[in-house]
Amino acid sequence: MRRAKLAPTWGSCGLSLLLASLLLLLLPVQVFSQSCVWYGECAIASGDKRYNCEYNGPPVSLPKQGYDIVQELCPGFFFNNVSLCCDVQQLQTLKNNLELPLQFLSRCPSCFYNLINLFCELTCSPRQSEFLNVTQTEPYYDPAEKKNKTSITALQYYIGESFANAMYNACKDVEAPSSNIKALGLLCGKDAKDCNATNWIEYMFSKDNGQTPFNILPIFSDSSFQGMIPMNNATKGCNESTDDVTGPCSCQDCSLVCGPKPQPPRPPAPWLLLGLDAMYVIMWISYMGFLLVFFGVVFGVWCYRKRHFVSEYTPIDSNIAYSVNSRRDSGNVSWIERLGERFENGLRITFTSWGAFCVRNPRPVVLFSLVFIAMCCSGLMFIKVTTNPVDLWSAPSSQAHKEKEYFDTHFGPFFRTEQLIIQAPNTSVHIYSPYPSGADVPFGPPLDKEILHQVLDLQNAIENLTATYNNETVMLKDICLAPLAPYNNNCTILSLLNYFQNSHSVLDHFVGDEFFVYADYHTHLLYCVRAPASLNDTSQLHDPCLGTFGGPVFPWLAMGGYDNENYNNATALVITFPVNNYYNDTEKLMKALAWEKEFINFVRNYDNPNLTISFSTERSIEDEINRESKGDIRTVVISYAIMFLYISIALGQIKSARRFLVDSKISLGIAGILIVLSSVVCSLGIFSYFGIPLTLIVIEVIPFLVLAVGVDNIFIIVQTFQRDERLTGETLDKQIGRILGDVAPSIFLSSFSETVAFFLGTLSSMPAVRTFSLFAGMAVFIDFLLQTTCFVSLLGLDVKRQERNRLDILCCIKTDEETSSVEHSESVLFLFFKNIYAPSLLKDWVRPIVISVFVGVLSFSIAVVNKVEIGLDQSLSVPDDSYVIDYFNSLSKYLHAGPPVYFVLEGGHNYTTLEGQNMVCGGMGCNNNSLVQQVFDAAEINSYTRVGYAPSSWIDDYFDWVKPQSSCCRIYNTTEQFCNASVVNPSCVRCRPLTPEGKQRPQGEDFMQFLPMFLSDNPNPKCGKGGHAAYSSAVNLINNSSDIGATYFMTYHTVLKTPADFIDSMKKARIIANNITETMGIKEKNYRVFPYSMFYVFYEQYLTIVEDTILNLGVSLGSIFLVTMVLLGFEVWAAVVVSLTIAMILANMFGVMWLWGISLNAVSLVNLVMSCGISVEFCSHVTRAFTVSTKGSRTERAEEALSHMGSSVFSGITLTKFGGIVVLAFSKSQIFQVFYFRMYLAMVLLGATHGLIFLPVLLSYIGPSVNKAKARAAQERNKGTERERLLYF
Repeated sequence: MRRAKLAPTWGSCGLSLLLASLLLLLLPVQVFSQSCVWYGECAIASGDKRYNCEYNGPPVSLPKQGYDIVQELCPGFFFNNVSLCCDVQQLQTLKNNLELPLQFLSRCPSCFYNLINLFCELTCSPRQSEFLNVTQTEPYYDPAEKKNKTSITALQYYIGESFANAMYNACKDVEAPSSNIKALGLLCGKDAKDCNATNWIEYMFSKDNGQTPFNILPIFSDSSFQGMIPMNNATKGCNESTDDVTGPCSCQDCSLVCGPKPQPPRPPAPWLLLGLDAMYVIMWISYMGFLLVFFGVVFGVWCYRKRHFVSEYTPIDSNIAYSVNSRRDSGNVSWIERLGERFENGLRITFTSWGAFCVRNPRPVVLFSLVFIAMCCSGLMFIKVTTNPVDLWSAPSSQAHKEKEYFDTHFGPFFRTEQLIIQAPNTSVHIYSPYPSGADVPFGPPLDKEILHQVLDLQNAIENLTATYNNETVMLKDICLAPLAPYNNNCTILSLLNYFQNSHSVLDHFVGDEFFVYADYHTHLLYCVRAPASLNDTSQLHDPCLGTFGGPVFPWLAMGGYDNENYNNATALVITFPVNNYYNDTEKLMKALAWEKEFINFVRNYDNPNLTISFSTERSIEDEINRESKGDIRTVVISYAIMFLYISIALGQIKSARRFLVDSKISLGIAGILIVLSSVVCSLGIFSYFGIPLTLIVIEVIPFLVLAVGVDNIFIIVQTFQRDERLTGETLDKQIGRILGDVAPSIFLSSFSETVAFFLGTLSSMPAVRTFSLFAGMAVFIDFLLQTTCFVSLLGLDVKRQERNRLDILCCIKTDEETSSVEHSESVLFLFFKNIYAPSLLKDWVRPIVISVFVGVLSFSIAVVNKVEIGLDQSLSVPDDSYVIDYFNSLSKYLHAGPPVYFVLEGGHNYTTLEGQNMVCGGMGCNNNSLVQQVFDAAEINSYTRVGYAPSSWIDDYFDWVKPQSSCCRIYNTTEQFCNASVVNPSCVRCRPLTPEGKQRPQGEDFMQFLPMFLSDNPNPKCGKGGHAAYSSAVNLINNSSDIGATYFMTYHTVLKTPADFIDSMKKARIIANNITETMGIKEKNYRVFPYSMFYVFYEQYLTIVEDTILNLGVSLGSIFLVTMVLLGFEVWAAVVVSLTIAMILANMFGVMWLWGISLNAVSLVNLVMSCGISVEFCSHVTRAFTVSTKGSRTERAEEALSHMGSSVFSGITLTKFGGIVVLAFSKSQIFQVFYFRMYLAMVLLGATHGLIFLPVLLSYIGPSVNKAKARAAQERNKGTERERLLYF
């Protein structure tokens, strides 16, 4: 009835409707009745993929077995009778195809919401005909239904441009935590930075991606086009929630949530004055000011003297005038002067008596000395030498050492690294032209297929290397890192060849015909560098990229020498073999070392003219240092031989060729040297008794130091005796006793100052410095004891031999000469110092020049002291002919990623609560200042933080893995045991229900129930999120897997080339970790976040080395001041002058270090501490001679001190050391060349110039006044003798 009434109405309005229809055709929005373009699946397209069947009709009611899938995937269609343009099988196909995008994009719900909207509308929309246009079909006969059908083989999909852009914007920031890259890099067919809305959708709908069964051509428009209405559904921004259950995407996955990208702070502006370096300007002004004042005072004094006095050298008793510097022996003696004189007299009497005793009783003294030496040396039976670099450079109490112990205990020690860097010098760049279209792509020389085959042969040969240890065969598979063992025993090999499954056949795999190559290794490689974790390259090859060991090989680890992220331009291949480390299992460690030795021999002898190979192993540096040490034995022996020869000859005073063997002191010189070396050995033995291990620095440096100190003392004693004349009625023992009483206080002063300074050096936190100071202090002290006992006795015996005209060395043979006493004589060097050098240096016009030059050099040194580089270039630790040098050069030139860094969250954190999870994770709902997010933010400004990539986050991948929408987490419904995604079994069900509650993150017991399953799940094509390979060692499960202990989140530093880079990266990582600890609010609790990388333990020392240097040198100077003050008889001003001169030497050492490119590190700090000790030798003897001189003026006293002590110091230290040092320049060891030759040479030259040039001039200006008590005592003691004008030391 109602229909009959309507019919006339429609008929009467026909014209109106026709006009209206015409108008609607012109409008941008059309109104279509619900209509489909397909329904069901038809013919097989390829593999298990099918075409859809063409169907032009209304939507079909969905069977009830498809309701769950519609609710899961396309809840917007679940209403009324659920009439759709797809059947259950199409829905199932859609679900299967969305599994991979789901795993990577579902961490951002709004991104996945938009993406699934795109595919739901395509697959099932009841309005398909509005935006889908079938362009190509083919007939199909359905054998099941026995019907003729039509398969759709090509289609146009009209998509709103605004929808496409909104979908891309919601997804572009989403991270793939396990791959450290953007998720779109895995889903776009190209690098994420080159991906946009258009090419992303085009790639997803292209048949070439290997997933789509037929080509779907997307057409983008926001307005009606060619009679079609584009699909332009509402979208969700990444900062919007999709429903009441889920929140917006995380800051890590959505830049809109966290606001603008973090910006690095501006680098501190250089300190400038007048546009120049401030230190240069300040020191220049200071120096100019000093010169103005100094020369003004000098000129003023000169004019005053010119008017009132004749000369500085006027005799004290002159009737014309007197010296301005004269301190007459008049006036009261102060208590401090009396105390000083008594102390000085006590030392003199003690050493006089002791010297006489040693000469009278040489045999008991020498025997006792030998027994003492033997007892000390017996400790060498317990000697331990530290070669472990960690123990050498890191104190057990240091932060880095403790953190390393924590990491090794909870996650296992960091693996040993064997690495090859390979170039193809004879191969040129080749061009790859993609099919069917696309820009030409250049491929670097090592990416030539023939080269890759040769590299694979090399890699396979290394895998098959066999070594022998204890009659057992050791291969790489026995020691390598195999993360999926025992299910998959393939070794981890970080190599580009792992993209081809380390297989020649996969490398040769291609798809094409006689005319074109559609896909080959170029195609596969270009895909794998973007998606290294992919199990299907989505090209026509369908080969996996995931390594055979179950983990991804990141391109920045496998290739080098490319620009930006254009990996195809690589000029080097990097192959890394991680080997398990066994700190606590010597047997397994020795096997690894045996294999590494075989590896080194194999690669060194490997011959392929097409390949240039640089390589290194974990043991390489230690091996090369040992080779270097053995190789330099010859250099060191020659160095010491030259010093021995010089000492033996220089000690004697040969008057004629006939008396050469009588007057020579070869045997005494050798005995003196043996005493010096014995003191070193005694020091080693004593501390070996106490279990204190030796280091290479101790063995290499201390003999040099003690030789410098000891030989100087020998020359002072012997040359003083040679210049002395025996008094009437004086016996030999009394003469040597008297001489020892004169010189021993000076020797005691220098030796005790050095001993105290070195022992105080043990306060250093640096093991190398502490050990050196300990052994050096003891060696110097024992050397003093032996020289004032054993050597004095030997000197007495040698003088008796000489007096009896017996030959040196061959003491049984006697000459015919009748000379019965040893004549006193003055050496040529002594006469030169006395008659020429000292008077010339101390002339009125020379002294101001000396002061101005030395202060100028000091000013320059202070100006550059803050510019001395800190650190130790590791290439210096090996010989200059080492294969490791090539490796270091290649490392610096080609590598694009730095060492891995782990942000460790110590045990104690509660991961089972929502609050605890939000503090750590980086996905949806996580805090914007969570651990993962802060490391991610740091990677955004990697040029500042030196954190190169976003962290791999086990907790975020776990949340993606456990989602009920994913097919990853399944259990057998009967046993509740884990069921891998690749298993096809109807009894396998989701771990969690597909309910609003089930879609939430697991908490409490749920969290811990499924976590062990995640950590044991191997990645597979159905589920790429399995955590076994990536995270099995990242989570420390405790209490029978019922709780979580420590965990880590790994990323990589940027490329670190210089020591400054390494130091800065560690400093920045610690700042980040401390900030994470602060923001997590766990500072007050018993756990924290800390960064760990294997190099931190070596470079931590440089964070505090400036403070350590100031402390060590400051303490040394302070102790030298105090000891000098006391042992000089409480001469405070003399101690100030000595300390000032030594400080100048140290400052100038820094100037030399800057000029000569010597960095500040533990080795150079040891040398600086040693130079402090050697400087005492150069300064203290001259200063003491000055203080005890009774000459009238400061200039005369300085001249007398320089004349008598200068020659001994010059011949004892300067000449002795100079000969030995020059030989070190020819060492193959770069450490010897840089830190020993250069620093030792600077040490000796600066010490000699300051001690023998600057110090006497300084004393002539501002030296301490004569101690009246000492002067009177000397006059009284020598009254009526011929020694009134001799020097009293």
